Amino acid sequence: MEPGKTEQFLSYEETLLWLIKWLKTFEVLPKDLKNYGSLNETAKRLIDTACDLEIESGFKLQWFAIRLEPPSYRSELIDPQ
Repeated sequence: MEPGKTEQFLSYEETLLWLIKWLKTFEVLPKDLKNYGSLNETAKRLIDTACDLEIESGFKLQWFAIRLEPPSYRSELIDPQ
């Protein structure tokens, strides 16, 4: 989600590209994001460990992972009795 824009549903790959686009806008990446070697790796790290990124003071991007299909192992956890 971006401030002032409507909510979007993106695939993992689309979210990765969306974050990379925003990471390219930084002149200098935040300290905790500098050590990942590439913007692709940085975006993957964000997807795996965060749900927002402050682009500038008061302007944050947010994303949330949702599962559209239940995991296949779930049926094994349900006792049919």
